Amino acid sequence: MHTPVRISALSTEYVYSFFGGALGSEPVEIAFVQGAEPGDEDWQTAEWGDVTPQGADARILVGPEAVALTPGIWQMWVRVTGALERPVRHAGSIEIV
Repeated sequence: MHTPVRISALSTEYVYSFFGGALGSEPVEIAFVQGAEPGDEDWQTAEWGDVTPQGADARILVGPEAVALTPGIWQMWVRVTGALERPVRHAGSIEIV
Protein backbone atom coordinates (compact mmCIF):
# COMPACT_ATOMS: atom_id res chain seq x y z
CA MET A 1 0.00 0.00 0.00
CA HIS A 2 1.34 3.42 -0.95
CA THR A 3 1.68 5.95 1.87
CA PRO A 4 0.45 9.41 0.83
CA VAL A 5 2.78 12.39 0.95
CA ARG A 6 1.63 14.53 3.93
CA ILE A 7 1.47 18.31 3.59
CA SER A 8 0.14 20.83 6.09
CA ALA A 9 -2.85 22.86 4.90
CA LEU A 10 -0.83 25.94 5.98
CA SER A 11 2.14 25.08 3.74
CA THR A 12 2.78 26.23 0.17
CA GLU A 13 5.24 23.90 -1.57
CA TYR A 14 5.97 22.06 -4.80
CA VAL A 15 4.67 18.54 -5.28
CA TYR A 16 6.68 16.42 -7.75
CA SER A 17 6.08 13.35 -9.89
CA PHE A 18 8.70 11.77 -12.11
CA PHE A 19 7.41 11.12 -15.66
CA GLY A 20 9.52 8.58 -17.54
CA GLY A 21 10.20 9.37 -21.19
CA ALA A 22 9.31 13.07 -20.89
CA LEU A 23 11.69 15.49 -22.57
CA GLY A 24 10.79 18.31 -20.17
CA SER A 25 9.65 20.62 -22.97
CA GLU A 26 6.12 19.29 -23.53
CA PRO A 27 3.03 20.92 -22.01
CA VAL A 28 2.33 19.24 -18.67
CA GLU A 29 -0.73 19.37 -16.41
CA ILE A 30 -1.52 17.96 -12.98
CA ALA A 31 -4.92 17.19 -11.46
CA PHE A 32 -5.91 16.43 -7.88
CA VAL A 33 -9.16 14.54 -7.29
CA GLN A 34 -10.83 12.66 -4.49
CA GLY A 35 -12.16 9.40 -5.82
CA ALA A 36 -12.70 9.14 -9.58
CA GLU A 37 -10.39 9.95 -12.47
CA PRO A 38 -9.97 13.65 -13.29
CA GLY A 39 -12.39 15.51 -15.56
CA ASP A 40 -11.46 18.31 -17.96
CA GLU A 41 -12.09 20.93 -15.26
CA ASP A 42 -9.62 19.32 -12.83
CA TRP A 43 -6.41 19.89 -14.82
CA GLN A 44 -4.01 22.64 -13.73
CA THR A 45 -1.04 23.89 -15.74
CA ALA A 46 2.16 22.49 -14.24
CA GLU A 47 5.83 22.85 -15.09
CA TRP A 48 8.95 20.74 -15.34
CA GLY A 49 11.61 20.53 -12.65
CA ASP A 50 14.72 18.38 -13.06
CA VAL A 51 15.19 16.82 -16.51
CA THR A 52 17.26 13.63 -16.97
CA PRO A 53 17.89 11.32 -19.94
CA GLN A 54 15.23 8.99 -18.42
CA GLY A 55 12.48 11.61 -18.06
CA ALA A 56 11.54 14.69 -16.07
CA ASP A 57 9.91 15.77 -12.81
CA ALA A 58 6.48 17.32 -13.29
CA ARG A 59 5.78 19.79 -10.50
CA ILE A 60 3.04 22.10 -9.27
CA LEU A 61 2.79 24.47 -6.33
CA VAL A 62 0.19 23.38 -3.75
CA GLY A 63 -1.04 25.50 -0.86
CA PRO A 64 -3.09 28.54 0.15
CA GLU A 65 -1.31 30.83 -2.35
CA ALA A 66 -1.40 28.26 -5.17
CA VAL A 67 -3.55 25.16 -5.87
CA ALA A 68 -5.51 25.13 -2.61
CA LEU A 69 -6.60 21.67 -1.46
CA THR A 70 -8.87 21.04 1.50
CA PRO A 71 -7.82 18.55 4.20
CA GLY A 72 -8.14 14.95 3.09
CA ILE A 73 -6.53 12.48 0.72
CA TRP A 74 -6.18 13.54 -2.91
CA GLN A 75 -5.20 11.44 -5.90
CA MET A 76 -2.58 13.11 -8.11
CA TRP A 77 -2.63 12.63 -11.89
CA VAL A 78 -0.14 13.88 -14.51
CA ARG A 79 -0.96 14.53 -18.18
CA VAL A 80 1.67 15.28 -20.84
CA THR A 81 0.75 16.51 -24.31
CA GLY A 82 3.18 15.33 -26.99
CA ALA A 83 3.08 15.58 -30.77
CA LEU A 84 1.18 12.28 -31.15
CA GLU A 85 0.46 11.06 -27.63
CA ARG A 86 -1.29 12.43 -24.55
CA PRO A 87 -0.49 10.00 -21.74
CA VAL A 88 -2.25 10.31 -18.38
CA ARG A 89 -0.73 8.61 -15.33
CA HIS A 90 -1.77 8.23 -11.72
CA ALA A 91 1.08 9.74 -9.68
CA GLY A 92 0.15 8.74 -6.14
CA SER A 93 -1.65 10.28 -3.20
CA ILE A 94 -1.31 13.56 -1.30
CA GLU A 95 -2.71 13.95 2.21
CA ILE A 96 -3.50 17.50 3.29
CA VAL A 97 -3.58 17.76 7.09
